[in-house]
Amino acid sequence: MMDADDYFAIQNVLFSYPFALDAGDFDAVGELLGDAVVYSGGAIMADRDPAAVAKSFRDWVLTYADGTPRTRHMLANVMIVPEGEGKVRASSYVMVFQQADDGPLHPVIGGDYLDRLEKVDGRWRIVERTMGNDLVGDLSRHGRDFGTIRPTRANGARPLAG
Repeated sequence: MMDADDYFAIQNVLFSYPFALDAGDFDAVGELLGDAVVYSGGAIMADRDPAAVAKSFRDWVLTYADGTPRTRHMLANVMIVPEGEGKVRASSYVMVFQQADDGPLHPVIGGDYLDRLEKVDGRWRIVERTMGNDLVGDLSRHGRDFGTIRPTRANGARPLAG
């Protein structure tokens, strides 16, 4: 049975991702998703490999003089659905805002995440992440290799059912 502490811990895991990514700390992103099979645009990006996760983000995301991508990843509409003892599914929306160099503050990409988490040794970990991006704006100051962006939804058009 999950209690409030579990829900808060799960949310903190989910919200750790934007903080690490927006700080340009790709190794922390790799650690956070290091136990996960990570899908992006319908393809496997990494399979339980923190170094591969970190490399994928480091290779794609542009960073600036301060070492950051000058972004804010905003997670919203977080839904957490228990799937048995020590297992949950979580879905969320993401909207990424960026202000690079002297450019305007603007949304650059939006989408959703579908995560599976498990509680191992008393700690919640993401074990599967599907990243979808179906709202694509001007990514010219955010990333490289735009051919990897395939508009998809991770959650479909309906909320998770409990």
